Amino acid sequence: MAHPSKSVESVRVRRVRDGHAQRVKDWVTIEEPMEIRLALPGVPQGPGRPDTPPGVESIAVTMRTPGHDFELAAGFLVTEGVVRDRKDVRELTYCRSGRGAQEYNIVEVRLRSGRGIDLGRLSRNVFTSSSCGICGKASLDAVEVQGCRPLPDGTLKIPSGILIDLPDRLREAQGDFSQTGGLHAAGLFTGSGELLSIREDVGRHNAVDKVLGEAFLAGKLPLQDTVLVVSGRTSFEILQKAVVGGVPAVVAVGAPSSLAVDLATRFNLTLAGFVRGGGYNLYTGAGRVT
Repeated sequence: MAHPSKSVESVRVRRVRDGHAQRVKDWVTIEEPMEIRLALPGVPQGPGRPDTPPGVESIAVTMRTPGHDFELAAGFLVTEGVVRDRKDVRELTYCRSGRGAQEYNIVEVRLRSGRGIDLGRLSRNVFTSSSCGICGKASLDAVEVQGCRPLPDGTLKIPSGILIDLPDRLREAQGDFSQTGGLHAAGLFTGSGELLSIREDVGRHNAVDKVLGEAFLAGKLPLQDTVLVVSGRTSFEILQKAVVGGVPAVVAVGAPSSLAVDLATRFNLTLAGFVRGGGYNLYTGAGRVT
């Protein structure tokens, strides 16, 4: 179990170059499970794990890179529609073992009230989305059920030359990736290309949750004048998280899925893919790119 701020560790490897081998130290990304638990005032024990105390539900386990764990938990709860307002969250803590030691792989989110939370729906959604996401038209409808509506055109404008540079600016800010080459990143930028926040993780979705969770805990949602930049491809789940966070534009190094394009179209989100080598593909929301 790593310390919550430790994201890389050293290993000894046998490196072969041009037929010559040598033993050297290398760096790898840490990957560990993190369990998210909800403490629900006034809610009896439900369908969660039997080893959790009364009023506490285990709702998800994700493989993540340690670091910014509270932001990851908060971002996950926001994008799953469990919490909508910063005031809903009373406290985030690491759990303690029976001997009082910190359990850095278990985060407990204590809510101010358990009213209005459908644990059965949450369990179904988490189980489904942990593998491939909620599929088909029902997933688009589910975003609307969470209270999301098409994003307003607003004031965000992204010069084409800035858009092309955003993945490189994200890459330059990836400190841990420079050591390991094994981390995804998500970053929030202004339309003029200023980096507001960046988070890295072994999981693409986790990196997005960390960025959105940071903004949520700071009371900055919705992020109406920002661009979300991701280091890989864009799936439905990443676009869904952007919509819930009120982010009007997503820029990616890789390709989008068909369902991601459908969601971006339906919710008036600007989506750019294959942003590299001086060019890009603009799938939706061309009005925000100048």
